Amino acid sequence: MAGDSFSERPLFGGAIATTFPHRFQEVFVDPARDESLIFELLDFKHDVGDDGSAAWFLQDLATEQDAEGCTLLEQSGVVEAPGLRYRNIPAVITTAVGQMAISKGRQGREAQNIVRVYLANLRLKEVGTDVLVTAYEPILINPMSESASAVGAGLAVPATQSGIMPLSEVFKLAASSFKVNDWSLFGGGAA
Repeated sequence: MAGDSFSERPLFGGAIATTFPHRFQEVFVDPARDESLIFELLDFKHDVGDDGSAAWFLQDLATEQDAEGCTLLEQSGVVEAPGLRYRNIPAVITTAVGQMAISKGRQGREAQNIVRVYLANLRLKEVGTDVLVTAYEPILINPMSESASAVGAGLAVPATQSGIMPLSEVFKLAASSFKVNDWSLFGGGAA
């Protein structure tokens, strides 16, 4: 979008990098829109198959956050990530999009917001790591939520109406441009 400028951003001390708009700051939060972008490195889940792994992590996330009414809206099949290779073996990626009611921090269920959650699972099997790229987009802000004071209660204003890149596109850009600059981040045999 015309209102966005973006560039490659270093993560984990520059060992990995991805691209997203400059409006996401610090912990990759856009406080003006209550949107966030999170990158997590997790131990590889051997008991979770590649197919549907993003949907599995989305449901796990909903459980962790005590979400209400987690609905899976879409999920992708398994795709190789040719630009993300370790020892010439490409990572695989799956994505899922869901919608759920969650509250901020320690606020109770009476302050839940309706959010759309975009999740990509990049499976780096050779280094025993599941990478999660997760983006949270508010759909409806509860008047009792702490978010209401920052962005206002009610339906969220669409990003395109504000002249900026929609979070769905930010998510796709961040997940598709994800790369590892220093495989030693993963320890052990990674070099």
